[in-house]
Amino acid sequence: MTAPDQLPLRDIHLPEPVSWWPLPIGWWLVLVLLVVSIALCVWGYRRYRGHKSSAVYLAKVELRQLHELYLQQRDVGLLARDISMLLRRLSISIYPRTATASLTGEDWLRHLDQPLPDQPFTSGAGRILIEAPYRREVRIEDIEPLIRLCEKWIEAVAGQARSTAT
Repeated sequence: MTAPDQLPLRDIHLPEPVSWWPLPIGWWLVLVLLVVSIALCVWGYRRYRGHKSSAVYLAKVELRQLHELYLQQRDVGLLARDISMLLRRLSISIYPRTATASLTGEDWLRHLDQPLPDQPFTSGAGRILIEAPYRREVRIEDIEPLIRLCEKWIEAVAGQARSTAT
């Protein structure tokens, strides 16, 4: 029998360390789930944050449509009524419902004046919103100041909504 130090034995070789690349299937699944969850969070945040701004966008579109309808029909009373309803809907969607839903007359105009300087609704072009719907004939030569005022109000309210959302 041969002595153990005479045997043709080799030293023990350890296997190569496990490479980090390519990733095993489990890590790929974790990465996919992470990307999907981040995308859903971003989508949800934009949807939540865009809720108020979408109302503003729709109000701008509807104001343009009301202006075009006025240019066809030339009914100031109808325009004033529709603009007042539009501003009220937007106000209710941005401000607390209890603060705007019950306002009428001068109180409604003062509420509309809040985001703008110089009280343009109470003492300016916006005053027609409480007078015109109740008159038989309303004579206004130029409705453009009212349209521009409403556009300014929508922009001011949109700015307030963005500042409270962030």
